[in-house]
Amino acid sequence: MGETTGFLKWGRTTPKRRGVELRLHDWHEVYEPFDRDALKQQAGRCMDCGIPFCNSGCPLGNLIPDWNDLVYRDHWHEAIERLHATNNFPEFTGRLCPAPCETSCVLGINQDPVTIKQVEVEIVDRAWAEGWIQPIVPTVRTGKRVAVVGSGPAGLAAAQQLTRAGHDVVVFERADRIGGLLRYGIPEFKMEKRHLDRRLEQMRAEGTEFRVSVNVGVDLPISELRDFDATVLAGGATASRDLPIPGREMLGIHQAMEYLPIGNRVQQGDLPAPTISAAGKRVVIIGGGDTGADCLGTAHRQGAASVHQFEILPRPPEHRAPTNPWPTWSNVFRVSSAHEEGGERVYSVNTERFVGDEDGNVRALVAHEVELIDGRFQKIEGTDFELPCELVLLALGFVGPEREGLLDDLGVGLDARGNVARDAAFMTSVPGVFACGDMGRGQSLIVWAIAEGRACAAGVDRHLLGDTQLPAPIEPTARPLL
Repeated sequence: MGETTGFLKWGRTTPKRRGVELRLHDWHEVYEPFDRDALKQQAGRCMDCGIPFCNSGCPLGNLIPDWNDLVYRDHWHEAIERLHATNNFPEFTGRLCPAPCETSCVLGINQDPVTIKQVEVEIVDRAWAEGWIQPIVPTVRTGKRVAVVGSGPAGLAAAQQLTRAGHDVVVFERADRIGGLLRYGIPEFKMEKRHLDRRLEQMRAEGTEFRVSVNVGVDLPISELRDFDATVLAGGATASRDLPIPGREMLGIHQAMEYLPIGNRVQQGDLPAPTISAAGKRVVIIGGGDTGADCLGTAHRQGAASVHQFEILPRPPEHRAPTNPWPTWSNVFRVSSAHEEGGERVYSVNTERFVGDEDGNVRALVAHEVELIDGRFQKIEGTDFELPCELVLLALGFVGPEREGLLDDLGVGLDARGNVARDAAFMTSVPGVFACGDMGRGQSLIVWAIAEGRACAAGVDRHLLGDTQLPAPIEPTARPLL
């Protein structure tokens, strides 16, 4: 390593967030620039640990100690080459991934782990600024055509790998812009869309074709997929989990993915103002995960009067519990930038019913506290309460892919969880049709989506040519067909 005792000399530091009062008046990313010398020290904290568990903690198998060492030695060009060797889109993961690599860092056993995620994003941002990232145009064309359905991170990763392998790739997206959840699910303050647009321009220059506003199975008949030599399904797990309790039909209760895309469309200039807005309203977000935090930050910027975020699980501990040992993902209490901006997080609470006014608008909800006994949530008697609210956002996760239309018409098999079943090469039960990302894995992380897209591309390439030079970092989780 560049500095074998760096972890003894320097503590963990990360970029400062812009002041809350300042950032709530705009939609720009929340972090201030990070001093380059400070970043070199952070990269120098990467210790000569012998077995870098961070590599296996990352689904992409990122060569983390390698590019930490290169940054410390000021070899930035080599660092981006090492980073791109395993990750097509480090500017996405460096901003959006929760960094399972850091919770498996060996230094994290008894100290603060290396700031892996920050080093990653600084490498790719500098590479773009220096002009080091250029289109990689294939030198040989195979004449094979591949359709990719869905343009989220899994679909984009598969498309870029297959284009670079020499295939003619067409990406179909039912929305009016490319990007999937990167475009219409992630708020601008977490990732400005210029990062996405820049990468898409690279992909176009490499030869990937994008077709928007095409709902395959509706606007494009399934029969036309036969014109392609292979099809990759990367439509995500877009079936939202609902909350079927009394009053759910009232006005003012929305799924998170009804709410968040509208905020993004305002920032894209499509709408003068959001059609679902938290402005001046008492807001309750039901769901304590990342999507709930995205709703929280959006509601703050829209001028919500108050925000409560409900979570049925207990509040996580400040530090790892004995049942949650290193190097597994650390289930500890975290404060995102949105939580720092305000609102009240309420744990161990279950919503029982919604209460409306005479016009059918939600005006309150009734809830109670719960405790976890033998794996089941039990109501704590005498804890019922009513909380006034004019906007309720359901951020309860997703139950799998939408089956009607594309999946039903193709006739692909499903696994026991309702996801698209795949073999070890990511092929579905229909020959020549592959699936990757959340559509086959279920709701997961962006880093898993990119890893699946890369591995799926290798499976497609081998199917088309009999062999492949594309890396396949993972195999899909094996689950039986229904």
